[in-house]
Amino acid sequence: MGKNKFVAEFEINASQRMLFPYLSTASGLAQWFADDVNINEDKVYSFHWDGEDHKAMKTSQKTNHHVKFEFLPETEEDEDDPAYIELRLEVNELTQSVFIRVTDYSDLDDPEEQHDLWENIVYSLKELIGG
Repeated sequence: MGKNKFVAEFEINASQRMLFPYLSTASGLAQWFADDVNINEDKVYSFHWDGEDHKAMKTSQKTNHHVKFEFLPETEEDEDDPAYIELRLEVNELTQSVFIRVTDYSDLDDPEEQHDLWENIVYSLKELIGG
């Protein structure tokens, strides 16, 4: 089964500078994104969801703009086509509104279910920051 690329944008009432630590650090991500997030000495992030750990490397980051986590392969197919999540902060030049653009490249194949999932995850972030 191939992977699917899901992209969605969510408006959030907070500055890029305030939001970025919540997207790019283990402690920030653990507050809203996963049940727990740890990072080891090799800079491998361990995302804990529903009793399972998923390991990822931060493969790209631009401060106050975006971060990308590529999940370590769990199967042979994953080695050639790794799953990833990219969180990008974008500002509408006209309104100065800040948006989080989520790109989720994974095995999930129901776009509606994925949108609901991300809507709930981002809602947790909004509750946390008051945005």
